Amino acid sequence: MARKRRNNRRRKGNFSFLYKALSIILICGAIVAALALFFKINTVTVSGNSRYTQHEILTASGINTGDNLFLLNKYDTARQIYQKLPYVTAVRINRELPDTLVIDVTECRSAAAVVQDGSAWLISDTGKIVDQVSTGTTDSYALVTGVTLVSPAIGAAAVTDEGGSHALAQLMALMGQLQSKDMMANVQEISLEDASRIRMRYAARFTVEFSWDADYSYKLNNLNAVIGQLQDNEKGTINLTQDGKASFIPQ
Repeated sequence: MARKRRNNRRRKGNFSFLYKALSIILICGAIVAALALFFKINTVTVSGNSRYTQHEILTASGINTGDNLFLLNKYDTARQIYQKLPYVTAVRINRELPDTLVIDVTECRSAAAVVQDGSAWLISDTGKIVDQVSTGTTDSYALVTGVTLVSPAIGAAAVTDEGGSHALAQLMALMGQLQSKDMMANVQEISLEDASRIRMRYAARFTVEFSWDADYSYKLNNLNAVIGQLQDNEKGTINLTQDGKASFIPQ
């Protein structure tokens, strides 16, 4: 008799578990159905773009009006934009209820040029190759020497052989700080050929020298401080290789 009661309790327990599991499945299904039914994309806003139009960005994204706002994979969409539009260096996508998708892009503002094999490859501060141009059109870009790219391709990450990886990493670090301080547009050349120091031609007046692996943010602040104390017609070399010290050698 006691065994029958235990068996009955087990059966009731099994039915209770199945009932709860079925209820959870039905509730989840109802939620998914509600999301699919009510949260449709009616508006897409694009910000941060200047080189590419909103239409170009939307086309690259593959998004269509009427797509489901919640079932959209934001990361796949961002990756498509990044891959298809070379000058885009970062993409952020956010949802705004009930029916708006917000796409914020970061475009390459100033690039550096690596000349090899009769072409100039333009690199952003994130290390993405954004374009290939003729060598006669590089005057508006910082010319990089001392780095050789391996199998460069537009839209791909810049890659060097094993011996040049450190130089490329230093270039990205320096360019990143130059961009953050709005100084990149004043750079004419970055030379990574000397194993003892990095040289940069700046403002068409100065040769600036950095030690390798320097704190570039700190050194660029020093550079601005030194230039601020000079007359507009002064030219020369600004040595920033010593810790806590900057020296100007007139030309």
